[in-house]
Amino acid sequence: MIQKGTFLNVSDNSGAKKVCCLHIYKSRGNCAKIGDLILVSIKALRSSKRSKSKVKKGEIYKALIIRTKYFINKPRIINSCGFIGFSENSVVLLDKKNKTVGTRLMGPVLKQFKFTKYSRIISISSCLI
Repeated sequence: MIQKGTFLNVSDNSGAKKVCCLHIYKSRGNCAKIGDLILVSIKALRSSKRSKSKVKKGEIYKALIIRTKYFINKPRIINSCGFIGFSENSVVLLDKKNKTVGTRLMGPVLKQFKFTKYSRIISISSCLI
């Protein structure tokens, strides 16, 4: 569950490393889950890409949450408990037209994005769950 002020990792190759949640685009509730849009501020850049980075420190972007530490119920997964959780909270940066800033995505992504308007995330990701 992501709240205002939460620090998250960035999973694409845009050049950002850490971001902070500023606002949650949701009609009710103050917590965001996987698949929700949030407004983020960039707090740290990757050291190897500082000169060629597509983003700058302090800029504000929209972001889509793709992984959270909070466990979610996935009954179609064949395992003992039916719940899935990740070891980190991570996002993908989006521009003003809701297009991805990066061109590659590191780490697993849930298959539920296939049926949303963010299906491009499936095509640039490395593996699906």
